[in-house]
Amino acid sequence: MRNILLTIEYDGTEYFGWQKQPNKKTIQGTIEEAIKKLTGEEVNLIGSGRTDRGVHALNQKANFKTSSKIPTDKFPLALNSVLPGDISIKDAVEVPLNFSARYSAKQKTYKYLIYNKNSRPALLRNYAYYYPYQLDVDAMQRACEYFIGEYDFKSFCSADSEAKTTIRRVYNSYLTFENECIAIYITANGFLYNMARIIAGTILDVGAGKLKPMDIPLIIESKDRTKAGKTLPPWGLYLVDVVY
Repeated sequence: MRNILLTIEYDGTEYFGWQKQPNKKTIQGTIEEAIKKLTGEEVNLIGSGRTDRGVHALNQKANFKTSSKIPTDKFPLALNSVLPGDISIKDAVEVPLNFSARYSAKQKTYKYLIYNKNSRPALLRNYAYYYPYQLDVDAMQRACEYFIGEYDFKSFCSADSEAKTTIRRVYNSYLTFENECIAIYITANGFLYNMARIIAGTILDVGAGKLKPMDIPLIIESKDRTKAGKTLPPWGLYLVDVVY
C-alpha cells in the first residue's frame, strides 16, 4: 500500500466545486473515476481544501492510497490521458501512510483577480471579477497589510461555516498586477468558509472609497460579518499553493 500525493491544476468553471456530490460533476469525483480506470480501485481522494463551484486551482494538493503497481512518477501522464482537459495532474510523489493533504497542511495561498477596465472581458469572464469603476490601488495595498497577523476572522466568514474556531494567522497579504488584472494574494495557516472572497471584497471596497484602510482593524475587532465587504464571486479565486 502506498500513499500518493498529487499536485493538481484545474479550471473550476464547469464543476460543482471540489467535493464529491451525488449526480453532480465535481473535481474530486472526476479524478477518483480516472484513478479507478487506471487501477481498478475505489479510492478516497483527500484534498487540501474544498474549493467552491467555479473556483480554480493552480496547485491543489490531494492524496490517495493505492495498491497499484503503477510507478509513482508515471501517475501524472497516466491520469492526464483519461482526465478531461480542464483538469491536469502536474506531479505525484509518495508520502508516508499517515500523511493527509488536508490535515498535514501548514499554510495555503489564494489569489483573487479583479479586471479593472472600462470594457468587460470576454476571455477572462470566468477567470476574473469585472469591476469597471476607478480604484485607489495604493489604498488597497495598505488595506492588505492590516490583515497580516493572528486574529479572530469572524467578520470575514460566512454564517454557515462549521469551523470550530474563527482564529487564523495570515502570514502575508499583498496586491500586485498580472494578466491585466489586480491580483490580491493572501497566505494563511487556514481559511474560513468564503474568507478569501470576503477579504477580497473588503479590499475592493477600500479601493472604491467605501472604506478606508484603517477601518480594517475595526472590522476585525467587531467580529461582525455585516461590517466587512461582500463575498466576491467564485470565478476570480484561485488556490495558488499549499505548504506542508
